[in-house]
Amino acid sequence: MASPATARTDRPLDTLRFETSGPPRITGVVTDHLRGLGALPHPTDGADPSAGPARTTLAGDGFASARALTDWGSPGSGIVDEATVQAATGIMSVHGRRDGGPRGLAVDYVATATAVLTVQGLLAGLVGQARGGAAAEATTSADRAGLLAVSQYLAATGADEAEAAELAPGGPPFTSADGVLFELETLDPGAWAAFWRALEAPSDALRAGWRPFQFRYATACAPVPAVLHAVTRAHPMRGITRAAALSGAQVCRLRTLAERAGEHDGAAPWSLRPLDTDGAGPGAARPPAARHAGPAPDRPLAGLTVLEAGRRIQAPLAAHLLGLLGADVIRIEPPGGDPLRGMPPTCSGVSARWLALNRGKSAVEIDIKTAAGRRRLRELASGADVFLHNWAPGRASALGLDADDLAPVNPALVFAYTGGWAGRLDDAPMGTDFMVQARTGVGEAVRPEDEPAAPSLMTLLDVLGGLLGTEAVLAGLLLRERTGHGVRVDSSLLGAADLLTAPALRRAAHGGNARMPAGFRRPLRTADGWIAPADDSAAAAARIADDLRGRSTADALTRLHEDALSATAVTTDLSALHHDPRLTGPIGRDTHGAPTVPDPWSFA
Repeated sequence: MASPATARTDRPLDTLRFETSGPPRITGVVTDHLRGLGALPHPTDGADPSAGPARTTLAGDGFASARALTDWGSPGSGIVDEATVQAATGIMSVHGRRDGGPRGLAVDYVATATAVLTVQGLLAGLVGQARGGAAAEATTSADRAGLLAVSQYLAATGADEAEAAELAPGGPPFTSADGVLFELETLDPGAWAAFWRALEAPSDALRAGWRPFQFRYATACAPVPAVLHAVTRAHPMRGITRAAALSGAQVCRLRTLAERAGEHDGAAPWSLRPLDTDGAGPGAARPPAARHAGPAPDRPLAGLTVLEAGRRIQAPLAAHLLGLLGADVIRIEPPGGDPLRGMPPTCSGVSARWLALNRGKSAVEIDIKTAAGRRRLRELASGADVFLHNWAPGRASALGLDADDLAPVNPALVFAYTGGWAGRLDDAPMGTDFMVQARTGVGEAVRPEDEPAAPSLMTLLDVLGGLLGTEAVLAGLLLRERTGHGVRVDSSLLGAADLLTAPALRRAAHGGNARMPAGFRRPLRTADGWIAPADDSAAAAARIADDLRGRSTADALTRLHEDALSATAVTTDLSALHHDPRLTGPIGRDTHGAPTVPDPWSFA
């Protein structure tokens, strides 16, 4: 292939062409992302584009064909579409915790995540080729994407202790006296207490409410005392907003999809720009391919170093996936280590949820508030391939650790920021998962039109945002390999929200009903559990729902299959995933005893 030091390209896939076929809900996103990164489609050959699993081929400019094979699940598993994969992998169960029973997400969440994983596999394969490795085919499946999405919740089921907060129905949004649905956010117990005192809430209720509210990111539910909901219903939104401003908490009115469609700027879910290497000296932008031996096809990032300064989910997940692709990941942690290591429930003394995102990483404790700590981080960055962080907006610049600050010490660095809003909204609130859901119309999109809008308490955007962060880094690494220069890549929760709601936003922009119809993806009760019909079988299955209610789950599935209807059982106990024959990969355990999900791709 052309030398990465001499290739001229603005986007990582410029001059490459691709072909793709298979389920449109997966291949549509794959196509959009490959185009956005510079690739052009080959003319179609007239074959049915939706038949069978998704197959994608990407080649050109001296690269051998990078191939990807993507399917919903194993043949015969009953996992045949978005509804059945949500049911089988436990997503319906986790999303439904707030409501007291399984609920399907009314968006194509798993298909979208699977598509991003597919593009990741293609990009990783090309990075491996550019570094001297052999071409390979990446295989992934929607059931593995679903397991990745619930991996933190699954990890908690294998812990040595119980959950730190009750798993029971309940949670935001709250409602004002004038009928406004709003999300509340604070990470500070003092601000939480001050907000509720300003609304004259009973002291015992605000004290009892903090723990379930604090842990809702971990448990996907928040059974705060009912009196707190009654308190907000007694105050107009104007007074609630004032209470938030005085306390340091933040509130965000739930926007509609129509509102989001009206302001949507059409931006891609990530951005890439070359680093400014002025003053770095001649020859400083060394071609990465010259510094590393060719990797094995199943570890295309072997020999690369990723520095990760991330907390919670988004950035740690992005780095975790880079580690699964072979990179050495070094976490930058504060003195004393990441406090989330001890977040209950634990396995052998380490947080089970923390392990789901951080196992296999090494760590260095650095106090970035000190000049010595910042010098140490710059030293590490000088020898790294990627620096990835999700600090608050403006913090990297204030510390002198932004992309243009690090370029002089490492002109070949891929600097990656996984943030909340990407600077795209002037009135943006705190950039956390549930606030972004509220602000962008996700609260409407995830629920059919016969349910009130409410953000999912499953961390949908943190996970999808993490996947986009990995995709952006891989795109940056490929661009670096083709040009020999460093790159800044940005991704965000806002980009994840817009990607997830894209079909609904298109419907809204054209004046249609942005929401899915009543009852959409609502599982059906059986005598001993729940079943989820495939989307194209749901209407017919609903007509015999009363009959199914009196049957066992196995008998109900047999009844539907006799009528040539597709359906699968809903997983309501995540620990049962360990032995579920429907899944393409086994659930394992790490050295601490915490459950581990299978890698999302395999390479051959």
